[in-house]
Amino acid sequence: MKGLAIRNHRAFASGALFLAFAIFFFVTALQYPAGTAAKMGPGYFPRLLAIVLAAIGLAVMFGAMKPAADRQVLRAWDLKGLAWITGSVILFGALLFPLGLVGALFVLIMVSSRASHEFTWTGALTNAAVLIVLCLAVFVYGLGLPLPVWPSLLN
Repeated sequence: MKGLAIRNHRAFASGALFLAFAIFFFVTALQYPAGTAAKMGPGYFPRLLAIVLAAIGLAVMFGAMKPAADRQVLRAWDLKGLAWITGSVILFGALLFPLGLVGALFVLIMVSSRASHEFTWTGALTNAAVLIVLCLAVFVYGLGLPLPVWPSLLN
Protein backbone atom coordinates (compact mmCIF):
# COMPACT_ATOMS: atom_id res chain seq x y z
CA MET A 1 0.00 0.00 0.00
CA LYS A 2 2.84 2.35 -0.79
CA GLY A 3 0.61 4.50 -3.01
CA LEU A 4 -1.77 5.29 -0.11
CA ALA A 5 0.85 6.55 2.32
CA ILE A 6 0.36 10.06 3.63
CA ARG A 7 3.18 12.12 2.15
CA ASN A 8 2.04 15.62 3.10
CA HIS A 9 0.90 15.44 6.71
CA ARG A 10 0.08 19.16 6.88
CA ALA A 11 -2.29 19.00 3.91
CA PHE A 12 -3.84 15.78 5.20
CA ALA A 13 -4.52 17.35 8.60
CA SER A 14 -6.02 20.43 6.91
CA GLY A 15 -8.31 18.24 4.81
CA ALA A 16 -9.33 16.24 7.88
CA LEU A 17 -10.19 19.48 9.68
CA PHE A 18 -12.33 20.58 6.71
CA LEU A 19 -14.07 17.21 6.76
CA ALA A 20 -14.68 17.35 10.53
CA PHE A 21 -16.25 20.82 10.26
CA ALA A 22 -18.36 19.66 7.31
CA ILE A 23 -19.70 16.68 9.25
CA PHE A 24 -20.43 18.84 12.28
CA PHE A 25 -22.35 21.46 10.28
CA PHE A 26 -24.19 18.88 8.20
CA VAL A 27 -25.38 17.05 11.31
CA THR A 28 -26.34 20.37 12.95
CA ALA A 29 -28.33 21.39 9.84
CA LEU A 30 -30.33 18.15 9.94
CA GLN A 31 -32.62 19.66 12.58
CA TYR A 32 -33.87 22.21 10.03
CA PRO A 33 -36.13 21.37 7.08
CA ALA A 34 -34.22 21.32 3.80
CA GLY A 35 -37.02 22.12 1.39
CA THR A 36 -36.28 21.91 -2.34
CA ALA A 37 -34.09 23.82 -4.76
CA ALA A 38 -37.17 25.80 -5.84
CA LYS A 39 -38.31 26.50 -2.28
CA MET A 40 -35.30 26.31 0.01
CA GLY A 41 -35.79 25.69 3.69
CA PRO A 42 -33.45 26.92 6.44
CA GLY A 43 -31.41 23.69 6.30
CA TYR A 44 -30.87 23.64 2.52
CA PHE A 45 -27.96 26.05 2.22
CA PRO A 46 -26.02 24.85 5.32
CA ARG A 47 -26.24 21.27 4.07
CA LEU A 48 -25.11 22.29 0.61
CA LEU A 49 -22.14 24.20 2.03
CA ALA A 50 -21.26 21.26 4.28
CA ILE A 51 -21.20 18.95 1.25
CA VAL A 52 -18.94 21.36 -0.65
CA LEU A 53 -16.66 21.69 2.39
CA ALA A 54 -16.49 17.89 2.73
CA ALA A 55 -15.60 17.55 -0.96
CA ILE A 56 -12.80 20.09 -0.58
CA GLY A 57 -11.54 18.28 2.53
CA LEU A 58 -11.54 14.89 0.80
CA ALA A 59 -9.78 16.34 -2.26
CA VAL A 60 -7.07 17.86 -0.07
CA MET A 61 -6.68 14.61 1.89
CA PHE A 62 -6.37 12.48 -1.26
CA GLY A 63 -3.98 15.03 -2.75
CA ALA A 64 -1.77 14.64 0.32
CA MET A 65 -1.49 10.91 -0.40
CA LYS A 66 -0.45 11.19 -4.05
CA PRO A 67 3.03 9.91 -4.83
CA ALA A 68 3.84 13.31 -6.35
CA ALA A 69 2.84 15.22 -3.18
CA ASP A 70 5.55 17.16 -1.35
CA ARG A 71 6.74 15.52 1.84
CA GLN A 72 5.81 17.75 4.76
CA VAL A 73 5.43 16.89 8.40
CA LEU A 74 3.15 18.49 10.95
CA ARG A 75 4.89 21.03 13.07
CA ALA A 76 4.04 21.76 16.68
CA TRP A 77 1.23 24.25 17.17
CA ASP A 78 2.21 27.84 17.78
CA LEU A 79 0.17 28.27 20.95
CA LYS A 80 1.32 31.85 21.46
CA GLY A 81 0.12 32.82 17.98
CA LEU A 82 -3.13 30.93 18.49
CA ALA A 83 -3.70 32.87 21.73
CA TRP A 84 -3.10 36.22 19.97
CA ILE A 85 -5.59 35.34 17.21
CA THR A 86 -8.24 33.99 19.59
CA GLY A 87 -7.84 36.95 21.92
CA SER A 88 -8.19 39.43 19.07
CA VAL A 89 -11.48 37.85 17.93
CA ILE A 90 -12.84 37.93 21.50
CA LEU A 91 -11.80 41.57 21.82
CA PHE A 92 -13.51 42.39 18.51
CA GLY A 93 -16.77 40.94 19.76
CA ALA A 94 -16.52 42.74 23.08
CA LEU A 95 -15.54 46.09 21.56
CA LEU A 96 -17.80 46.25 18.48
CA PHE A 97 -20.62 48.19 20.12
CA PRO A 98 -18.62 50.47 22.43
CA LEU A 99 -15.93 51.33 19.83
CA GLY A 100 -17.84 50.81 16.60
CA LEU A 101 -16.64 48.85 13.59
CA VAL A 102 -13.65 51.11 12.92
CA GLY A 103 -12.29 50.88 16.47
CA ALA A 104 -13.02 47.17 16.92
CA LEU A 105 -11.41 46.30 13.57
CA PHE A 106 -8.37 48.40 14.45
CA VAL A 107 -7.94 46.50 17.74
CA LEU A 108 -8.57 43.14 16.01
CA ILE A 109 -5.93 43.76 13.35
CA MET A 110 -3.30 45.21 15.68
CA VAL A 111 -3.65 42.42 18.27
CA SER A 112 -3.84 39.59 15.72
CA SER A 113 -0.78 41.00 13.91
CA ARG A 114 1.24 40.15 17.01
CA ALA A 115 0.76 36.46 16.15
CA SER A 116 3.15 36.80 13.22
CA HIS A 117 6.88 36.39 13.64
CA GLU A 118 7.26 39.03 10.92
CA PHE A 119 5.30 41.69 12.84
CA THR A 120 6.08 45.33 12.13
CA TRP A 121 4.10 48.35 13.29
CA THR A 122 4.17 49.85 9.80
CA GLY A 123 2.80 46.70 8.22
CA ALA A 124 0.09 46.31 10.87
CA LEU A 125 -1.03 49.95 10.56
CA THR A 126 -1.12 49.73 6.76
CA ASN A 127 -3.04 46.46 6.95
CA ALA A 128 -5.49 48.02 9.41
CA ALA A 129 -6.13 51.05 7.20
CA VAL A 130 -6.76 48.96 4.08
CA LEU A 131 -8.96 46.37 5.83
CA ILE A 132 -11.04 48.99 7.67
CA VAL A 133 -11.78 50.80 4.40
CA LEU A 134 -12.57 47.49 2.67
CA CYS A 135 -14.87 46.29 5.49
CA LEU A 136 -16.70 49.63 5.60
CA ALA A 137 -17.17 49.56 1.82
CA VAL A 138 -18.42 45.98 1.71
CA PHE A 139 -20.39 45.49 4.93
CA VAL A 140 -21.70 48.93 5.85
CA TYR A 141 -22.11 50.71 2.51
CA GLY A 142 -22.32 47.76 0.08
CA LEU A 143 -24.51 45.32 2.04
CA GLY A 144 -26.09 47.95 4.28
CA LEU A 145 -25.53 46.00 7.51
CA PRO A 146 -26.67 48.01 10.54
CA LEU A 147 -23.31 48.01 12.30
CA PRO A 148 -22.13 50.90 14.43
CA VAL A 149 -19.30 52.54 12.49
CA TRP A 150 -17.93 54.92 15.11
CA PRO A 151 -17.63 54.72 18.92
CA SER A 152 -20.93 55.06 20.80
CA LEU A 153 -19.63 58.27 22.45
CA LEU A 154 -19.69 59.98 19.03
CA ASN A 155 -23.29 59.02 18.22
